Amino acid sequence: MEMTNANSLTRESAIQTVQDEVMLNAAYIDGKWMTIEAPATDTADADSYDSNHDSSYDLYDSNSGTIIATTRLCTKAQVEMAVNAASMAYPSWSQTDVSVRASYLNAIAETMEQQFDKLVGLSVLNNGKPIEEAKIDVSDAIACYRYYANIITEQATWLEVPTSESGIRLLKTYAPVGICALIVPWNFPMVTTAWKLAPALAAGCTVLLKPSEVTLLPELMLGNILSAIKLPKGVVNILPGAAEVGAAMTCHPLIDKISFTGSNAVGEKVMSQAAKGIKDISLELGGKSAIVVCADADIDHACDLIIGGIFTNAGQICSATSRLLVHESIAQSLFDTLKVKTESLQIGDGFDTDTQMGPLVSEQQLNQVKKYFDIATAENLICLTGGEVLNRQGYFAMPTIYTNVPVTSQLWTEEVFGPVLVSQTFTDHAEAIALANDSQFALAASIVSADEKAAVEMALQIQAGHIWINEQQIVLPDSGWGGFKQSGIGRELGVDGLSAYQKSKHVLLSH
Repeated sequence: MEMTNANSLTRESAIQTVQDEVMLNAAYIDGKWMTIEAPATDTADADSYDSNHDSSYDLYDSNSGTIIATTRLCTKAQVEMAVNAASMAYPSWSQTDVSVRASYLNAIAETMEQQFDKLVGLSVLNNGKPIEEAKIDVSDAIACYRYYANIITEQATWLEVPTSESGIRLLKTYAPVGICALIVPWNFPMVTTAWKLAPALAAGCTVLLKPSEVTLLPELMLGNILSAIKLPKGVVNILPGAAEVGAAMTCHPLIDKISFTGSNAVGEKVMSQAAKGIKDISLELGGKSAIVVCADADIDHACDLIIGGIFTNAGQICSATSRLLVHESIAQSLFDTLKVKTESLQIGDGFDTDTQMGPLVSEQQLNQVKKYFDIATAENLICLTGGEVLNRQGYFAMPTIYTNVPVTSQLWTEEVFGPVLVSQTFTDHAEAIALANDSQFALAASIVSADEKAAVEMALQIQAGHIWINEQQIVLPDSGWGGFKQSGIGRELGVDGLSAYQKSKHVLLSH
């Protein structure tokens, strides 16, 4: 999908959208924007207000490190209002005909298309993505809403289940899981939201959505879209908030399901909180994915896939192929080419159309990456290129590659979530598979080989939920997404993504 106006994607136009259209200091509850009031100053009212809650929150332009806007975040009070609204809306929405639900999903997609440039601009401004990456994100979100509009209308209302018993019939249908708390991260605003929200709405669930407080600007536009399409009130409630809001959602007795994407440390807390009340749960957590380059691989193409797998979104991707495994016979040639290609990447402002890698999302994330640069120095790792943060405004780190990294290194075992690649060589496919599987995570993997049959055989043995062969990290709405081991529980996207928000029901009756 192309932007409608080549001149509309500028920092100035994005800031104008913030000023004109983004609802700050507000939560979207029961079909309308509700003002989040500043903390009371008198003692009586202050006692009822969460004493740990900061009354204001700054949103940053990651390219310059400057404040774009300041807003207030929700508290537990808004969570309670949103749960009540979702509870009131659930009986009607859960029984709405699937064609009606599909029409709303298509309407979301159509309205996002109409606002395509604005959404792209807000993503570049608030997240730091290069324009081309932001365009892909918005297009992917639109495709996801359309996909679930189609799939829900194709799902049979009743299925007859064959049985070995005579004189009876067994029917199967699907019911929505209930009221859902959806907690999404900052690295793919709008995209991860669509992955969760589209199937939840298709299934007939009502929703509390907590976007990351770091990238609120593109996410808050959703409330305007829902109002524009006249989605029934209470079906979707958007709560801009920090950790206390997420905890209030996951602990609430009226929440039936939690879907969380984020770090393993927070995921463990969410899982623990969900245990009380036996809530349904989906977790999409960390990754330390491998890219395996076989001896017969085309080196130039392999380097392009390596760069795309680790430096897209400045490496802030759960599926980033951050461990490179290359056959020893081509290692030197590959590293020579990879170094040249990496050092030629254009790093800069996401609004510059020449930019290929933008900044990290925040100062906190930049400091996280710098910590691993310091660890690499302490571990005496061999740095092929990079290994430093850039001495400039904003949150920029150099695209970095370390070679011959021991499997005991922290950089080999831990998720950096930045533009940092570690590498090892292997002698045969068995060793490559063993190295790829030697991780606590098992989300994704890539294989580069001229022998497709051999690559598919490797894919069967590599522990990962999604594997690319000779291809960039394309994620289709049709394909299930999720991992094994500590990469999470459950699946998103595809038919599996719809099933995550449904419970099967069986009805037995006389023939």
